[in-house]
Amino acid sequence: MQIYQEYIDLLLRYNRTHRLSGLKTVEAVWEYIEDSLYPRSFIDFGSLKRVLDIGTGAGFPGMVLAIAFREVHFTLVEPLQKRVAFLHLIKSTYDLQNVTILQSRIEDTEPFCADLITSRAVTDTAQLLSLADAFICPDTEVLFYKGSSVKDELKDADFSYEIIERGVRKYLYIKGFKR
Repeated sequence: MQIYQEYIDLLLRYNRTHRLSGLKTVEAVWEYIEDSLYPRSFIDFGSLKRVLDIGTGAGFPGMVLAIAFREVHFTLVEPLQKRVAFLHLIKSTYDLQNVTILQSRIEDTEPFCADLITSRAVTDTAQLLSLADAFICPDTEVLFYKGSSVKDELKDADFSYEIIERGVRKYLYIKGFKR
């Protein structure tokens, strides 16, 4: 995991002046990196071609995953300019040819078929699925990094899903989402 050391250093340095996230310690950033990478245990990222990360923020989970899976193309959508500038710094630092960064809101982004759609701490599940709708094709998988309210958000769900738990994190994994 040494590959992420420069990412951690840059995030903590730029976070002091630009407030990219609430992370203030190396340990806190490591936890976010581990959280971003945990789905490797149940998703075959090697079989994916195109991933969309909605509301990437300071790069969690999209940029962290892009560093780990350079054979997969990641489109990171983030509306805030200061975070987009930081994402471009990371892309350049790691020479990530597999990353497209869009300064945009997801609803203003040109649709494409994504193999996997990810999002962490953006909005509730129903709203996220609505925002992601234009990018969902028949084989698209969805992975939302959720908290304790995910079960309440899914009480009226009319689709099948799996919740993978890791501490307080609930990974909402949907395969073959049907509208």
